[in-house]
Amino acid sequence: MPSERISFAGATGEALAARLDKPAGPTRAYVLFAHCFTCTKDIFAASRIARTLNEAGFAVLRFDFTGLGHSEGEFANTNFSSNVQDLIAAAGHLRTQDTAPAILVGHSLGGAAVLAAAPDIPEVKAVVTIGAPADPAHVSHLFAESLEEIEAAGEAHVNLAGRPFTIRKQFIDDIKQQRLADDVAGMRKALLVMHSPRDDTVGVDNAGRIFQAARHPKSFVSLDDADHLLTRRADAEYAASVIAGWASRYVPATEAPTAKASEGQVAVVETHENLFAVSVAAGPHQLRSDEPESVGGGNTGPTPYDLLLAGLGACTAMTVRMYARRKKIGLEDVSVRLEHKKIHAADCEDCETKEGRIDRIDRTVELRGDLDAATRQRLLEIADKCPVHRTLTNEVVIETCLQD
Repeated sequence: MPSERISFAGATGEALAARLDKPAGPTRAYVLFAHCFTCTKDIFAASRIARTLNEAGFAVLRFDFTGLGHSEGEFANTNFSSNVQDLIAAAGHLRTQDTAPAILVGHSLGGAAVLAAAPDIPEVKAVVTIGAPADPAHVSHLFAESLEEIEAAGEAHVNLAGRPFTIRKQFIDDIKQQRLADDVAGMRKALLVMHSPRDDTVGVDNAGRIFQAARHPKSFVSLDDADHLLTRRADAEYAASVIAGWASRYVPATEAPTAKASEGQVAVVETHENLFAVSVAAGPHQLRSDEPESVGGGNTGPTPYDLLLAGLGACTAMTVRMYARRKKIGLEDVSVRLEHKKIHAADCEDCETKEGRIDRIDRTVELRGDLDAATRQRLLEIADKCPVHRTLTNEVVIETCLQD
């Protein structure tokens, strides 16, 4: 699946490292993913969930919260509220690309964060939590033995999942003042609560409290036999497939516009799947055109110049075949390979234009069969007489008008 590394400014201005995973085909909607406490965007569950959602047509933005992973900033200066603001900043970044998230997915404390952020992201239609605590203060049990030191000294160095972190008193004060139940009750978004009854990090009773606080529409799915971090591939993929199926009710698939043309006409309409994608109808035949991802497209079809070369190549092969058949030449097969480029006019010996850059098409014709040199040369001359070749090398008038 196409994946792009990007960055954007977080809540306090630091650059946050992110990854945007896109489906191979049309994008149904954008998902914003929030990782668990002290984790990163690249944790196994996040990557597997993103990949499975991609396969269902969803694009997924996952990022490292301030001070974690490859993001700038100091983790010790962050708290739950700043994580929520980072999420809102991530949604704002997508909004600037005209791809605001329709779905929020949060894992563990990231699940609590998406519940708190959802009311401030108007485009969101559905929210999903995975193993989320009903109260952000629940996370303090991970460093319970250091709470007294944090209160007395203002901070403490703790080990979480084998890594050192500094937890400051401002973090404790911030999680204590959160009122997540109020956020959930006032969210007014569709909610899917996913939790394992065997979760020994965040007990399943938390799922019940979130579910009770939420208004309809709301759903609960048990991730039976899964651990808190969804470390088994099957558990992560199952969670993602359920999310994709459940979200389809709230983010229905929209069929991209399809061009329609009568015999002898070509019609082109935008599909709005990305900046450049278009549907092309050539009479009853359906085609696509797009641009590479490097210039803002989705690479879902050949470029306009690819189609131009295809027309010339097809016409060349047809013309050579027609001539060989009429002259009863033993031509077994003809194939054409073409490439378009821009060259300096001064480098073209046969061109009248001698300044600036001009278009050049390199065309290679392969002829197979029991053909002598003179016959091959004649067939090559015929290739230059194909109608599309003549159109491209003759003066062309294009009249453009606006349709009422």
